[in-house]
Amino acid sequence: MNDAASKPPAFEAIPLLEEIRSWVEIESPTTDAEALNRMIDKVQADAAAAGVHTCRVPGRDGFGDHLMVSSPWGSDEPGILVLSHLDTVHALGTLAGPLPFRIEGDAAFGPGIYDMKGGACIAFAALRHLIATGRRARLPIRQLFVSDEEVGSPTSRPLIEREARRAGYVLVTEPAREGGKVVTARKGTARFDLRVTGRLAHSGARHQDGRSAIKELARHILDLEAMTDYGTGVTVNVGVIQGGTRANVVPEHASAEIDMRVPNPKIGDKAIARVLALEPYDKDTVLEINGGLNRPGYEKSPAIARLFEQARALASEIGFPLEDVATGGGSDGNFTAALVPTLDGLGVDGQGGHTHHEQLYVSSLVPRATLLLRLMETLQ
Repeated sequence: MNDAASKPPAFEAIPLLEEIRSWVEIESPTTDAEALNRMIDKVQADAAAAGVHTCRVPGRDGFGDHLMVSSPWGSDEPGILVLSHLDTVHALGTLAGPLPFRIEGDAAFGPGIYDMKGGACIAFAALRHLIATGRRARLPIRQLFVSDEEVGSPTSRPLIEREARRAGYVLVTEPAREGGKVVTARKGTARFDLRVTGRLAHSGARHQDGRSAIKELARHILDLEAMTDYGTGVTVNVGVIQGGTRANVVPEHASAEIDMRVPNPKIGDKAIARVLALEPYDKDTVLEINGGLNRPGYEKSPAIARLFEQARALASEIGFPLEDVATGGGSDGNFTAALVPTLDGLGVDGQGGHTHHEQLYVSSLVPRATLLLRLMETLQ
């Protein structure tokens, strides 16, 4: 029997779940810096109590603070960077309304419990366990908690990339994919804002004088959605549209927010250029298109493949199979994968991220926390 299998378990599901619950019950939507900083306050206080070094970076541009917690061993040498985010997509009041914390069988529900407070919390628990038991990992461990991942990490990206450049490995605590799979590749993400300016007119008396911004936008929406090609891996989603003032006014303004996912730079550059080159159908209207690549693609390199194989061997020792997958969803791992071997999807298993049935599987807590602990102990 190997040493890992012969040791008593480092974690128990109920204490882990109770700690995750305490995080979930501090609601922290990306758009509310004050709420997010309450969450940061808790993690910082718990880190200090556990003997973990902390460094807090003040928020800017309306976003919350970021927090780095570091092991008491090691200094600036390349180590393990654990990437986590504490912001959620759920508005304040979700906990008291459509998504209260509750347990139903193996499922625990709550806003952000799966994406990604569960994963962030179990990684933090693994780091504190190492410190509490007096064990020193081979490498320094730094866990970075950011506050703006759900909107593309506009203020945390420089910090993420800076820390990645002084890391030997990056472990991302985004939730596992179906069946507990970890992530070794992600599509790149592009975002665009499309604005159309037409010409106002009375829709009854002078309809012929108007140039409908909504009509022009509708044509482009159909073109953009038609760019989706599951064969090449490009998907385009027009997710928000606005326009017009009244039913009896030819609308002067209309706009759309567009999300694009691309598998690699070669395909992505071509698709992005096509969107940025949009021209109006009606030459009496004006188009304004802004945006571009938000997160670069994350491809499975040989170094990432080796990191996954180590994780898979550790999972086997712990007692569960581990598979990897490529996914269309973006994460902060997209920023680090080209810089340093990155393994993503190491958080809890569950389902329903970003919905009112978001849940984690309680049975995943101990195995996933143990895997994170063993990676911290064995990477060198």
